[in-house]
Amino acid sequence: MTKYIEPTPYVLESVKSGKQFKDEGWTLDSSCDKEPTLIRAIYSKKQIDVKDPSYGVFRFADWLPVHKMMEGSSAPVTYKSEGLAKYLGLTDLHITFSGYWPEKGANFRTCSFKETEAYAVGGRLQPDGGSVLVVASAGNTARAFARVCSDNNIPLLLCVPEDNISALWFDEPIKDNVKLVVTKSGSDYFDAIHLSNLACELEGFIAEGGAKNVARRDGMGTTTLSAVTTIGRIPEYYFQAVGSGTGAIAAWEANVRLINDGRFGTNLMKLMVSQNTPFVPIHDAWKADSREMLALEDDVARKQVEEIDAKVLSNRKPPYPIIGGLYDAMKEAGGDVLCATNQEAAEAGRIFKETEGNDIHPAAAVATATLINAVKDGVVKKDDCIMLNITGGGEERIKSEKEIQYLKPAHVFEISPSLEVVESVMNKLFKKEEKNLEA
Repeated sequence: MTKYIEPTPYVLESVKSGKQFKDEGWTLDSSCDKEPTLIRAIYSKKQIDVKDPSYGVFRFADWLPVHKMMEGSSAPVTYKSEGLAKYLGLTDLHITFSGYWPEKGANFRTCSFKETEAYAVGGRLQPDGGSVLVVASAGNTARAFARVCSDNNIPLLLCVPEDNISALWFDEPIKDNVKLVVTKSGSDYFDAIHLSNLACELEGFIAEGGAKNVARRDGMGTTTLSAVTTIGRIPEYYFQAVGSGTGAIAAWEANVRLINDGRFGTNLMKLMVSQNTPFVPIHDAWKADSREMLALEDDVARKQVEEIDAKVLSNRKPPYPIIGGLYDAMKEAGGDVLCATNQEAAEAGRIFKETEGNDIHPAAAVATATLINAVKDGVVKKDDCIMLNITGGGEERIKSEKEIQYLKPAHVFEISPSLEVVESVMNKLFKKEEKNLEA
């Protein structure tokens, strides 16, 4: 069920030029700038009033660019760690959990913080008579958008690498308004993005926008809003694994809003973002102090992606160099790009489950592993206020409690299909209803 609301007034602002302009409904770029730049939502309400937990992620609607609230969402939950904190010898470790953990008040049915994005994007989307929203994903984002769009009857095209479709599991069937297409085995997230870009050239298909969509970033920023409004202050360190880095950009932007709020401190959290070895393009660019991503051969990148356990961290073209992107966020906030091997992440996941009591996704385990190493290496001190963003968890548990179904691809594309082939397939898919779920 959708509830229409009076949105918090906001304008959009170019990070590059500072020029402000009206949101035309689905504005993704600044028309004021020749150079690529992210745009931000500037809300008229400077102090946030957090609503009751029953509102789900929309409890933070004061700082979301939405005009409607949809039922079924859950907000990230922050709690002060005891088990992991004791294991690491930390006195002020706070865990922000987005996943399935009913006892903590976290009821993300897809077990990923990507739900915060999907509900915020859905809340921003204007009814326009049937345009198809197009989303490219390495897995978790696709699962979140499929669930939210299915439940709210939003036409959706998902583009995912075939090797990642095991991530497309659900506790209830997905409706036919959601279609999954994949790039054949051996492809990666970059190939899925290319396919989605071709689809968006067709009439009636609109790009969700990724990092350019202010709703996506501000939805992800609710992790930081949850942490700071629960703790009562802005932490000194922020740990999160990144593929695109959009979550860390969102954390930085939320941090700035919270400083302007005036009640939580004036510091910027140091962004301690992490990648899964050997696929570490953001790490390599950062260590080279390069705004531009370093050259990486397609075949080498695909091979590295095959090797990592945290497949959702496999973005070859992240919003790192763009003005207002991850490079700028880290230059302003401070921090570092850290790495963890598959083995280190698996061990960190085991430690988290043993000390905190729930399973976590491989990407969240990468972040946990880098926190463990940062403590060992003396990068963080025992009394530092630390936020650990657990971006997904509880999947093992929900799969043991519910009957799980998988979304099947409606079409498998070659790695680089022609626009004509894509158009032909899309015409068939969105004119002919077919059941594409099987238990």
